[in-house]
Formats: sequence, structure tokens, C-alpha cells
Amino acid sequence: MSTTSVTWWGHSTVWLADSGVTLLTDPVLTDRLAHLKRMAGPAPRLPGAPDAILLSHLHADHFHVASIKAVPGNPILIVPRGAAAFAAKALGPAIAKRCVEVGVGDEVEVGAVRVRAVPARHDGGRGPWSRERAEAIGFVVEGNTKIWYAGDTGLFEQMHDLGPLDLALLPVGGWGPTLGSHGHLDAADAAEALRRVKASWAVPVHYGTLWPIGMGRVRQHMFAGPGPRFAELAARTSPDARVRVLAQGETLTLGPAA
Repeated sequence: MSTTSVTWWGHSTVWLADSGVTLLTDPVLTDRLAHLKRMAGPAPRLPGAPDAILLSHLHADHFHVASIKAVPGNPILIVPRGAAAFAAKALGPAIAKRCVEVGVGDEVEVGAVRVRAVPARHDGGRGPWSRERAEAIGFVVEGNTKIWYAGDTGLFEQMHDLGPLDLALLPVGGWGPTLGSHGHLDAADAAEALRRVKASWAVPVHYGTLWPIGMGRVRQHMFAGPGPRFAELAARTSPDARVRVLAQGETLTLGPAA
């Protein structure tokens, strides 16, 4: 039996290898992003060129233009419906022509892996200063294993339809002490999401990496705490699931070595 591996590089950047296919989610490869600074872990060291990049929505901490341009090779970009026009302006025509737009329910074959767009409850705009919009989505990746990468989302009823899963990559926090919970999961909501999707494994993401510059000592429990807190709550609500709290750059392998 072959293995599936996931390497968390901080925030929502995950390198996923399954069935001979490599995928990269929402890459942030730099140490700075506007007013945010990487406060934990090294800058990502990609092992090579991925076959595809999965981009969940247009927010700059997920659709980070400089990082997308820095990804080696010529991967396809699987983007939400409506995002290709922004990609053409922001990334240039050479990269934009590799974009594949998907809406909820659409599927893309990447080698031996099938990538399906699934719902997310999150604002799809680029930001309050921009008119650019595209629906926010998550992805279910099916190869040797069935993995849900949630992107950014709040709880939604259709989560029940996603499972059962082998692995859920769940956002559990944010990037600042004032980031609201609307359209986001905190540790408790992420534990509820895990219960709904019935995943055998879960890895918390979207926390403990980026933090506003000058606020390194402000509400530290909101920076580093969500991952362990999620594991604690998930043990109560989904006792059959196994949670792995990864450090930035650490890998979880599913299969014979799990």
C-alpha cells in the first residue's frame, strides 16, 4: 500500500503528495505579507514543482500573488469560479493561462488524483478595497486517500455530505487578535466540523504562523493556542479521530508509516 503525506508550512500552506501527484494549497512562501510577519517556523522549502496549486479564495493570505509567482515549474492553478480575471491581471497571462476555474461540485483530474470543489462559508472578495470577487471554496482530494482542505470557512450544513474522510485539514484560528469569527472556524467550531465530516485524521491549520508586526506579545494564546485546543476538544467530540498538531515544516504520513 502506498502512502499519502501532508507537510504543513504554516498558515494554510500545505504540500500534499498522493498517488504520485503533488498539490500545494494557498501558498504563502514569504516571511512578510503586508502588515503580517511570519512569527513561527521557517519559510517554506518546497521539494520541487507541484502538479497543481489549489487556491481557495481571493484573500491575500490565501491568494498571495508573489508566492504564486515564486512556485517553481508550470503547475495548473485550480481557482474559484470568477477568479481567472483577477489572476490574469495580478499574475500575468503566462500564469493565468494555467488557471482552471471551478464551482462547487466541479472536478479536475490531476494525474491519478481527483480534486473536487466543495462549499465554504466565507467572504469571496479580495478585500474591502477591491471590487474583485470570486466564490470561496474548499477542496476534497481523492487518490489513495480522501482529504478535505477547507480553505477558510465557517460551519455549514453540507459538511455532513463531505465525509467520511481519511483526513481533514481544518482552519482553527486566524492571523490577528481582532480577527472575527464570521466565516472562520475557531478551535471549538473546528472540532464540530470534524465531528460532522467523520474524518479518521485531522490536522489543524491557519493559526500560529502569521501575526501583525509589533503585536508579538499581544494575546499570545490566540496565536499558538488554537491547535492544541482543537486537539483537546476533538478528543471529546470525535474520540475515534486522531489529531496531529504539526509544527511548521513537519509531515504527517498516512498509510503503512502512519
